[in-house]
Amino acid sequence: MNKVIRFGEDVEGYEISVLNEREVRATAGILFLFAFTAILLAILKGNFILLKYFIISFLIDFIIRVFINPKFSPTLIMGRLIVSRQVPEYVGAAQKRFAWKIGIGMASVMFLLIVLVNSYSVITGLICLFCLIFLFFESTFGICLGCIFYGWYYGKKAQYCPGEICDVKQKQDIQKTSGVQLLIVIGFIAFIVLAVFLFNDSFSEKPNDLWKILDAARSR
Repeated sequence: MNKVIRFGEDVEGYEISVLNEREVRATAGILFLFAFTAILLAILKGNFILLKYFIISFLIDFIIRVFINPKFSPTLIMGRLIVSRQVPEYVGAAQKRFAWKIGIGMASVMFLLIVLVNSYSVITGLICLFCLIFLFFESTFGICLGCIFYGWYYGKKAQYCPGEICDVKQKQDIQKTSGVQLLIVIGFIAFIVLAVFLFNDSFSEKPNDLWKILDAARSR
Protein backbone atom coordinates (compact mmCIF):
# COMPACT_ATOMS: atom_id res chain seq x y z
CA MET A 1 0.00 0.00 0.00
CA ASN A 2 2.87 2.37 0.81
CA LYS A 3 4.04 2.09 -2.76
CA VAL A 4 0.66 3.34 -3.97
CA ILE A 5 -0.28 6.01 -1.45
CA ARG A 6 2.81 8.15 -0.97
CA PHE A 7 4.21 11.52 -1.97
CA GLY A 8 7.41 11.84 -3.96
CA GLU A 9 10.04 9.44 -5.21
CA ASP A 10 13.12 7.99 -3.54
CA VAL A 11 16.16 8.77 -5.70
CA GLU A 12 19.70 7.72 -4.90
CA GLY A 13 21.78 10.62 -3.67
CA TYR A 14 18.84 12.56 -2.20
CA GLU A 15 18.03 12.47 1.50
CA ILE A 16 14.33 13.22 1.09
CA SER A 17 11.57 12.33 -1.36
CA VAL A 18 11.78 14.33 -4.58
CA LEU A 19 9.80 15.16 -7.71
CA ASN A 20 10.89 15.88 -11.26
CA GLU A 21 10.67 19.67 -11.65
CA ARG A 22 10.57 19.40 -15.44
CA GLU A 23 7.33 17.42 -15.24
CA VAL A 24 5.86 19.87 -12.77
CA ARG A 25 6.71 22.87 -14.96
CA ALA A 26 5.28 21.21 -18.06
CA THR A 27 2.09 20.45 -16.16
CA ALA A 28 1.86 24.03 -14.89
CA GLY A 29 2.09 25.21 -18.49
CA ILE A 30 -0.75 22.92 -19.55
CA LEU A 31 -2.94 24.09 -16.66
CA PHE A 32 -2.12 27.74 -17.32
CA LEU A 33 -3.20 27.41 -20.95
CA PHE A 34 -6.57 25.89 -20.06
CA ALA A 35 -7.12 28.21 -17.08
CA PHE A 36 -6.33 31.33 -19.12
CA THR A 37 -8.61 30.22 -21.95
CA ALA A 38 -11.48 29.39 -19.57
CA ILE A 39 -11.15 32.67 -17.66
CA LEU A 40 -10.91 34.69 -20.87
CA LEU A 41 -14.05 32.99 -22.20
CA ALA A 42 -15.88 33.82 -18.97
CA ILE A 43 -14.80 37.46 -19.02
CA LEU A 44 -15.32 38.23 -22.70
CA LYS A 45 -18.28 35.99 -23.53
CA GLY A 46 -19.89 35.45 -20.12
CA ASN A 47 -19.58 31.71 -20.76
CA PHE A 48 -18.53 29.86 -17.60
CA ILE A 49 -18.95 26.30 -18.89
CA LEU A 50 -15.27 25.68 -19.66
CA LEU A 51 -14.25 27.31 -16.37
CA LYS A 52 -16.56 25.02 -14.38
CA TYR A 53 -15.15 21.93 -16.07
CA PHE A 54 -11.62 23.22 -15.48
CA ILE A 55 -12.29 23.81 -11.76
CA ILE A 56 -13.66 20.28 -11.31
CA SER A 57 -10.74 18.73 -13.20
CA PHE A 58 -8.19 20.88 -11.38
CA LEU A 59 -9.59 19.96 -7.96
CA ILE A 60 -9.70 16.21 -8.69
CA ASP A 61 -6.18 16.27 -10.14
CA PHE A 62 -4.71 18.06 -7.13
CA ILE A 63 -6.51 15.81 -4.64
CA ILE A 64 -4.91 12.83 -6.39
CA ARG A 65 -1.51 14.53 -6.24
CA VAL A 66 -1.62 15.39 -2.55
CA PHE A 67 -3.62 12.59 -0.94
CA ILE A 68 -2.89 9.58 -3.16
CA ASN A 69 0.27 9.85 -5.28
CA PRO A 70 1.60 12.41 -7.81
CA LYS A 71 2.41 9.45 -10.08
CA PHE A 72 -1.33 8.97 -10.67
CA SER A 73 -2.14 12.62 -11.40
CA PRO A 74 -3.49 12.79 -14.99
CA THR A 75 -1.85 16.15 -15.74
CA LEU A 76 1.50 15.12 -14.25
CA ILE A 77 1.39 11.99 -16.40
CA MET A 78 0.90 14.23 -19.44
CA GLY A 79 3.77 16.41 -18.29
CA ARG A 80 5.95 13.32 -17.90
CA LEU A 81 5.19 12.23 -21.45
CA ILE A 82 6.03 15.67 -22.82
CA VAL A 83 9.44 15.95 -21.12
CA SER A 84 10.33 12.25 -21.05
CA ARG A 85 13.41 12.84 -23.23
CA GLN A 86 14.79 15.54 -20.91
CA VAL A 87 17.17 14.87 -18.03
CA PRO A 88 15.20 15.03 -14.74
CA GLU A 89 15.71 17.96 -12.37
CA TYR A 90 14.93 16.80 -8.86
CA VAL A 91 13.29 19.08 -6.28
CA GLY A 92 12.09 18.47 -2.74
CA ALA A 93 8.60 16.97 -2.56
CA ALA A 94 7.65 18.55 0.78
CA GLN A 95 7.43 22.13 -0.47
CA LYS A 96 5.54 21.03 -3.58
CA ARG A 97 2.96 19.27 -1.44
CA PHE A 98 2.46 22.45 0.58
CA ALA A 99 2.10 24.48 -2.63
CA TRP A 100 -0.43 22.03 -4.05
CA LYS A 101 -2.44 22.17 -0.82
CA ILE A 102 -2.79 25.88 -1.46
CA GLY A 103 -4.06 24.94 -4.92
CA ILE A 104 -6.63 22.59 -3.39
CA GLY A 105 -7.78 25.37 -1.08
CA MET A 106 -8.30 27.82 -3.94
CA ALA A 107 -9.97 25.19 -6.13
CA SER A 108 -12.32 24.18 -3.31
CA VAL A 109 -13.51 27.77 -2.85
CA MET A 110 -13.99 28.11 -6.61
CA PHE A 111 -15.88 24.82 -6.74
CA LEU A 112 -18.22 26.01 -3.99
CA LEU A 113 -18.85 29.50 -5.38
CA ILE A 114 -18.83 28.93 -9.15
CA VAL A 115 -19.89 25.30 -9.61
CA LEU A 116 -22.26 24.70 -6.70
CA VAL A 117 -23.61 28.19 -5.97
CA ASN A 118 -23.26 29.19 -9.65
CA SER A 119 -22.02 32.68 -8.80
CA TYR A 120 -19.17 35.04 -9.50
CA SER A 121 -17.72 37.86 -7.41
CA VAL A 122 -14.58 39.75 -6.51
CA ILE A 123 -13.54 36.67 -4.51
CA THR A 124 -13.63 34.34 -7.51
CA GLY A 125 -11.94 36.99 -9.66
CA LEU A 126 -9.04 37.33 -7.23
CA ILE A 127 -8.64 33.57 -6.89
CA CYS A 128 -8.52 33.24 -10.69
CA LEU A 129 -5.85 35.94 -10.80
CA PHE A 130 -3.76 34.28 -8.07
CA CYS A 131 -4.10 30.91 -9.77
CA LEU A 132 -2.86 32.32 -13.09
CA ILE A 133 0.06 34.04 -11.35
CA PHE A 134 1.06 30.83 -9.54
CA LEU A 135 0.89 28.76 -12.74
CA PHE A 136 2.63 31.40 -14.86
CA PHE A 137 5.57 31.80 -12.47
CA GLU A 138 5.95 28.01 -12.20
CA SER A 139 5.79 27.27 -15.92
CA THR A 140 7.70 30.30 -17.23
CA PHE A 141 10.29 31.15 -14.59
CA GLY A 142 10.47 27.88 -12.65
CA ILE A 143 9.55 29.83 -9.50
CA CYS A 144 7.19 27.99 -7.17
CA LEU A 145 5.47 30.73 -5.17
CA GLY A 146 3.78 28.18 -2.93
CA CYS A 147 7.21 26.73 -2.12
CA ILE A 148 8.33 30.19 -0.98
CA PHE A 149 5.33 30.31 1.34
CA TYR A 150 6.42 26.89 2.65
CA GLY A 151 9.59 28.45 4.04
CA TRP A 152 7.64 31.31 5.63
CA TYR A 153 5.03 29.01 7.16
CA TYR A 154 7.38 26.43 8.64
CA GLY A 155 10.21 28.84 9.36
CA LYS A 156 12.78 26.64 7.69
CA LYS A 157 14.52 26.47 4.36
CA ALA A 158 13.20 24.06 1.76
CA GLN A 159 15.56 21.44 0.37
CA TYR A 160 16.43 20.86 -3.28
CA CYS A 161 14.79 23.90 -4.85
CA PRO A 162 14.63 24.45 -8.65
CA GLY A 163 17.84 25.98 -9.91
CA GLU A 164 19.35 25.53 -6.43
CA ILE A 165 17.82 28.86 -5.35
CA CYS A 166 17.62 27.63 -1.74
CA ASP A 167 21.40 27.61 -1.56
CA VAL A 168 23.10 30.96 -1.06
CA LYS A 169 25.55 31.41 -3.90
CA GLN A 170 27.47 34.26 -5.45
CA LYS A 171 26.13 35.21 -8.86
CA GLN A 172 28.29 34.42 -11.84
CA ASP A 173 29.11 37.20 -14.29
CA ILE A 174 26.57 35.89 -16.80
CA GLN A 175 23.83 36.24 -14.17
CA LYS A 176 24.60 39.82 -13.17
CA THR A 177 22.62 42.80 -14.50
CA SER A 178 24.41 46.05 -15.25
CA GLY A 179 23.05 49.59 -14.92
CA VAL A 180 22.98 49.91 -18.71
CA GLN A 181 20.81 46.80 -19.01
CA LEU A 182 18.37 48.17 -16.45
CA LEU A 183 18.20 51.45 -18.37
CA ILE A 184 17.41 49.49 -21.53
CA VAL A 185 14.48 47.80 -19.79
CA ILE A 186 13.21 51.13 -18.44
CA GLY A 187 13.58 52.72 -21.88
CA PHE A 188 11.71 49.84 -23.49
CA ILE A 189 8.81 50.21 -21.04
CA ALA A 190 8.77 53.98 -21.66
CA PHE A 191 8.65 53.31 -25.42
CA ILE A 192 5.64 51.02 -25.01
CA VAL A 193 3.82 53.61 -22.87
CA LEU A 194 4.58 56.36 -25.40
CA ALA A 195 3.39 54.16 -28.27
CA VAL A 196 0.07 53.61 -26.47
CA PHE A 197 -0.48 57.39 -26.22
CA LEU A 198 0.56 58.06 -29.84
CA PHE A 199 -1.04 55.18 -31.70
CA ASN A 200 -3.93 54.03 -29.50
CA ASP A 201 -6.61 55.61 -31.74
CA SER A 202 -5.25 54.15 -34.99
CA PHE A 203 -4.57 50.75 -33.43
CA SER A 204 -8.14 50.67 -32.10
CA GLU A 205 -9.56 50.61 -35.62
CA LYS A 206 -10.94 47.24 -36.67
CA PRO A 207 -8.71 45.52 -39.28
CA ASN A 208 -10.04 45.30 -42.83
CA ASP A 209 -10.13 42.22 -45.03
CA LEU A 210 -6.77 42.02 -46.83
CA TRP A 211 -8.32 40.76 -50.08
CA LYS A 212 -10.80 43.66 -50.12
CA ILE A 213 -7.93 46.09 -49.63
CA LEU A 214 -6.05 44.51 -52.56
CA ASP A 215 -9.17 44.56 -54.75
CA ALA A 216 -9.76 48.22 -53.93
CA ALA A 217 -6.11 48.99 -54.78
CA ARG A 218 -6.38 47.23 -58.16
CA SER A 219 -9.59 49.06 -59.07
CA ARG A 220 -7.95 52.48 -58.63
